Amino acid sequence: MGVYWEHIMSITVELDLPESVAKEARESGLLEPERLSVLLSEALRRERAENSRPTLREMMDKLHATSGEPMSLEEIQLIVDEVRAERANSEASH
Repeated sequence: MGVYWEHIMSITVELDLPESVAKEARESGLLEPERLSVLLSEALRRERAENSRPTLREMMDKLHATSGEPMSLEEIQLIVDEVRAERANSEASH
């Protein structure tokens, strides 16, 4: 798994899980510290990404505030390509 540990902080977590879930998680190694660290890191990355996305209302407000000529299909495609490249780079670095 290869998680880089710059500073390790030891904490104790108690979970109340259905017996079948706890058994399967234990058997698959999901309760091991390194696996939990990876799962939490991935969840935090998704949470940060989700929180950094503008809401529909924010996008609509920005759209309405923009004056000028409508964008061409080429301009729109350029923006879409830039966003896709940015997301790919972000996912590749995590």
